Amino acid sequence: MASVSLAAAGPVIPDYSAQSSSCVVHNHLFCTDWISHNFSPILWPALRQHILLALAAVAIGFAISMALALAAHRYRRLERPTILVTTFLYTIPSLALFELLVAPVGPNVFSAEIALVSYTLLILFRNILTGLRAVPAEVLDAAEGMGMSRRQALWRVELPLALPAIVAGLRIAVVTIIALATIVYTIYDAGLGVPIHTALGEGPFKTELIAAGGLAILLALLSDALLVGVQRLLTPWARTRAS
Repeated sequence: MASVSLAAAGPVIPDYSAQSSSCVVHNHLFCTDWISHNFSPILWPALRQHILLALAAVAIGFAISMALALAAHRYRRLERPTILVTTFLYTIPSLALFELLVAPVGPNVFSAEIALVSYTLLILFRNILTGLRAVPAEVLDAAEGMGMSRRQALWRVELPLALPAIVAGLRIAVVTIIALATIVYTIYDAGLGVPIHTALGEGPFKTELIAAGGLAILLALLSDALLVGVQRLLTPWARTRAS
């Protein structure tokens, strides 16, 4: 009833600070003074939670995907069932998966992370396995001729040469999870989706929506750039070859 009354009364611009500026009162497109007053209490906690949600999901997904890819690389019969299962998980609509997990797990961080991790598996598994399979046979023969064991060849030859494909998968997975984490608010009160949802519910006030959405985009761009830098640092031979 309260929401109906508010809607009937017309759009309401929330008073976000003790001294609302003219920008906020007149609902300009972007109010920098609102950002300065609300970054610490609203935006920064949401951004920090968003980073932790994404970081945990990608880290867990990477560990699972690496184990699956190494197993499939050695035992090829495992590749097809793994692809089928991870593809099935990837195709489940995100909102549906979040809600499905609430019943068995609860509306908490665990159900949020299970859902986010499931969306990393197909991307990471396929890229890791593709990178491992792309190592030339003559390189492996040379490693064997030098007396390396299979484990030594994996760590010293195959994984380093597969790094570009692995990092490419990580880049896609990170950007995907940062985007998906904005709807975690539907089951767990954390992440940049919270201020985005709040701003949408408040109707005409635009600054909070633009700021929270912009932070999510900026986080994705910075994360992608960081991974590119890590790849260049770990694969100096690729830079030499390109030059």
